[in-house]
Amino acid sequence: MKLIRFRKSFAFLFVAASCSIVGFAQRAKPPQPVKKAVIFAVLGDGGLLEPIAYVSKGKLEATVNGSDSPSLLAAFNRNYYKPGTSYRLIFGGGDAGSVSVKSANPQSDCSKNIAISVTKAAKTPLKGLVMGLATNAPGKISTSVRRKPTAEEKDEIEALVLEEYAKQKLTPKVLRYHNLTALDIENDGKVEFVGSYWMEIDRLTRGLLFFIAGKGSNDKYSVGYREYKEIDQSKVMSGEIKSIDEGVGHELLLDAFDFDGDGTSNIFTYIQSFEGAGFAAYRKSGGKWSKTYEGSNYHCGY
Repeated sequence: MKLIRFRKSFAFLFVAASCSIVGFAQRAKPPQPVKKAVIFAVLGDGGLLEPIAYVSKGKLEATVNGSDSPSLLAAFNRNYYKPGTSYRLIFGGGDAGSVSVKSANPQSDCSKNIAISVTKAAKTPLKGLVMGLATNAPGKISTSVRRKPTAEEKDEIEALVLEEYAKQKLTPKVLRYHNLTALDIENDGKVEFVGSYWMEIDRLTRGLLFFIAGKGSNDKYSVGYREYKEIDQSKVMSGEIKSIDEGVGHELLLDAFDFDGDGTSNIFTYIQSFEGAGFAAYRKSGGKWSKTYEGSNYHCGY
């Protein structure tokens, strides 16, 4: 009988100890999420930060979206939008200053995944459609080149733009553009051009053209990537075609950055919409350009 009672007591102590260990494990702090490298768009004259993508093993991955759950948004804010956090400003593919977080509110109505920021640019100030990138990623930094085209370059590029419109059976009376910018993508002294052009097809319809052009072996420029779309006023959420004329719906240059360290900068772009922002990245490989990433950040309903 004594032996049996001893065994029962031992069994009881074993179970109790096991429960204590399990209880301790349950109360232990969960592992903290690893803070990933991230690339931001610097918008609003340098006063706003919006996430484009995480950088993981040389690839771009979608970040938290403004439409995600409050817990995910709160965690992203804690990791990346802590006041005083500073990021490298990328302009022309190179380091060009800093962008510091001033404040953020994941519970706000239309900026749950946006930070108010302060940008200190070493050279060109960010203003209007002159935008940039910010990052904590250790990507390779090339020589900083970002400039307007010369008169001769502009003439040559616009001849290509007219050819692109001719493919759509269109002849613009007036060529309009939001940006035409020279960047040295491969850090080889040869520039590529990123352009966002548009034309009036009629009073209520616009033809939008985004393209990347570079020089070939014949020392002439050619379009390496293009996207064309037509927008009619009936499809515009505001009901006003002038919103398109002002830049909504156009794909616009942010900047270029060699985040994967392969020696060629990727081009990043931004599309403003009525309910959020769209982002894309383009990569040149084997002499050809391709879109390698698309992401978005929801703001609020229009």
